[in-house]
Formats: sequence, C-alpha cells, structure tokens
Amino acid sequence: MNENPESRPTLAYRNDDFLKGPDARPLRILSEYLEPLSHFRRQRIRDTIVFFGSARIREEGPLAEYYRDARALAAMLTAWTKTFRDRTYRFVVCSGGGPGIMEAANRGAADARGKTIGLNIGLPFEQLPNPFITNELNFEFHYFFMRKFWFAYLSKALVVFPGGFGTLDELFEILTLVQTKKLAKKITIILYGTNFWKEIVNFEALVKYGTISASDLELFHFADSPETALRILQEALTEQAAVPEGEIPAISHSVKPDEPAPDLS
Repeated sequence: MNENPESRPTLAYRNDDFLKGPDARPLRILSEYLEPLSHFRRQRIRDTIVFFGSARIREEGPLAEYYRDARALAAMLTAWTKTFRDRTYRFVVCSGGGPGIMEAANRGAADARGKTIGLNIGLPFEQLPNPFITNELNFEFHYFFMRKFWFAYLSKALVVFPGGFGTLDELFEILTLVQTKKLAKKITIILYGTNFWKEIVNFEALVKYGTISASDLELFHFADSPETALRILQEALTEQAAVPEGEIPAISHSVKPDEPAPDLS
C-alpha cells in the first residue's frame, strides 16, 4: 500500500484547476449568491436603496452637479435611516461600487457614517472599487446576472442618475421586473434629472405606439434636487420602516405563475 501523503488526490474544493474550469461554473455562480448572503446576514443588512448612474461623471467636470447631488442625497438618506429603532440596518445605500455616481453615493453614505454597499464587477476599463465602500460590504462579481440579482432582490427603492448603456440596462431591467410583477414587493423608482431622462427616453412615445400602458408611467418619479428625491423616498418608505423584523436580508421572492399578483397599490 502506498502511504505517501503526496500521492493522495486533491480534495475537490481545493482543486483550483477544477474550480476554475467549465465543469465548476455552477459552483462559481452559487458562490456569488452565498458569499454576499453570508456578509449581509453578519452585517444585519435588511434592505437597500440602490443608486445607478454613469461611472464617467466626476466631482469636477461636465455634469458634476449630479455627482454632488448623489453624494448629498446619499448622506441625507443615510442620516434619516439611522433614526430607525431596529436591530437591523434599513435602506442601506448600495451602488455598483465603481467611480462616478457610484462613488458619490457610497461617499455620501460614508459622510453620514453609515454602512454602504458596493457590488463591483470586473470590466476591462472604468470599474475599480471606490474607497468609500464599507470593507465588509465590498464585493466583486464575475457574472452580471448575479450582480443584478443582488441589486434587485434587496432594494426597496432605486435612484437612477444620468448614465450610459449600463445605467439604461439596469434601469429597464428593474422596470421590467416591476411592470411584470416579478418582484413581489413595492419598489420606488426615481429618475434623477428630468431634462436628461425626458430627452434620452421618450416614454410618452412608447404609450403613443401602444408598446407600454399609460399606467406604466406611474412606475417611476422624476426629481431634480436631493430634497425632492428624499421626500419621495421618505413618503414611500416610512410605512415599510415600521414593518416588524423578518428574514435578514429581506430578499424579495418572485410571483409564481399560479399565484395572484400582489396588491402594489
């Protein structure tokens, strides 16, 4: 019998060649669900407010007012949520973890000395973690769809600042989930920067041509100042803040085909 320890096969969960190969892709996907989940539980994160917007909008330069407004709104929102008497952290500011509007949101929450989440993703350019994310809540994703899962299923509200392809993709992903009631919860969507959004997306034309319903225009609000956005969020979220503590984190489930749609009024 060969008792040489070096001849023993490598345990599967320590086998890098296997874990990085195509056969282990389901494990890598599952890891991007389970690892953030464990952090959210330990940090007692119950739900989030997600900020979307361009990585190219900086503190100085074109559209810098949106950076300043995102930072101010995140600080005001975080200060408000810290008044809740709860063992969990409510409506935590969450961003895509990179520069630009994402940095401004995390920075504002850090200004107010609150926890703040960054859901980063490896890209060939632009997307490096900003320094304002809470260390224990700083994540790096490989799979876009797992990153989107964590954006959608913890959020109670979404604030969308001007952005490009990525921002538009994220916005319409959430709008579709809300429109089709695949998120069994209320979610408040704010488009920040009325002139920008009404120029970029002709929502009324979608109604005119019958590709969306007129009632779909009620799925979102417009705001042009941190104060207005905060008021919309407070009006929408104050009642939810009083809901007794439940599952942590409060992951929303999807509506099954044979279930009645939830009353979102």
